[in-house]
Amino acid sequence: MDLGADRRGVDMGPSAIRYARLKEQLEKLGVEVTDHGNLGVPVPESATVAEQNAKYFPIIQAVCEELADIVASIVAQGSFPLVLGGDHSIAIGTIAGIARTRGKAPGVIWVDAHGDINTPLTSATGNVHGMPVHFALEQHAVDPARMAFIGLRDVDEPEKKIIRELGVRAFTMADVDRLGMSRVVDEALALVAEGENSVHVSFDMDGVDPQEAPGVGTPVRGGITYREAHLLMEGVAASGTLGSLEVTEINPILDRENKTAILAVELILSALGKTTL
Repeated sequence: MDLGADRRGVDMGPSAIRYARLKEQLEKLGVEVTDHGNLGVPVPESATVAEQNAKYFPIIQAVCEELADIVASIVAQGSFPLVLGGDHSIAIGTIAGIARTRGKAPGVIWVDAHGDINTPLTSATGNVHGMPVHFALEQHAVDPARMAFIGLRDVDEPEKKIIRELGVRAFTMADVDRLGMSRVVDEALALVAEGENSVHVSFDMDGVDPQEAPGVGTPVRGGITYREAHLLMEGVAASGTLGSLEVTEINPILDRENKTAILAVELILSALGKTTL
C-alpha cells in the first residue's frame, strides 16, 4: 500500500523485509510462520484520487477492509498477526480486525515521529497515512484512554489540539530523553495493557532516528536510537501482553543497503522474545 503517502516506494516495504530474511529469522526463534502474501492495491496511476482532503480514501478503505478480514481470521485462530507495510494507513485495517475478533479495542502503542491523527478537515496534505488514528477512533477500534504515542517530534498544530482534547498519552522525544525509554515503556504499558494479548504495537519506522532508519518517506531528525528501539520492543515482549504487531513506512527506494528493513526485522525479533542471553 502506498496510496496513503505522496512519496512512492513504500509498497515495496514488505518485499524488503522478506529479503532481510524475516521468515528465516523467526523460524530460528521457534516461531511458525504463515505468509499470507501481499494485498492487491492499485497503483496511483490507475487509481482515482476522489477527495483531495483524503486522497484515494475509498480505495484505501476497501483494502483495509480486506486486511481487517484477514487479521480477524488470524486472531480468531489463536495466532499472532504480524502486518508489514506499506504506508501507515494500513493500521486502519489491522486494528479494525483485532477489535472485531476480540470484541473490544486493543490497547495501542503507536511508535511514530508524527501524530497520524489529522482528520480530512485538518490535514494540510490530504495524505491518509497522516490520518489512521482518526479513522480508527471513528470506527471505535481504538480507545483513546488505552492508547499511547511514543517518539513524537513532528506534530501538526491541529493534531496537538486533538490529542489534548482526547486525553491520549503522548510521549514525545523530549519525554524519552527526560525519563528514559525503559520508564516510558513501563508507563505506556501500565496505561494500555489489560493482560495477555491485549496490546497492539503499531511501529512506523520513521519513529527511529534517520541515521539508523534512512529508508522512510518522512524522516525527522532527533528520533529513537537503535538501542532505545530495541529496549522498547524488549520491554513489550517482557510484559507478556503483546497480541499483534505491525511495522510500516519502509521505503526501499530511499534506503541504503536495505538498512531500514534489516532493522525492522531485528525489532520484530525483539518484540517476539529474542534476547541477548
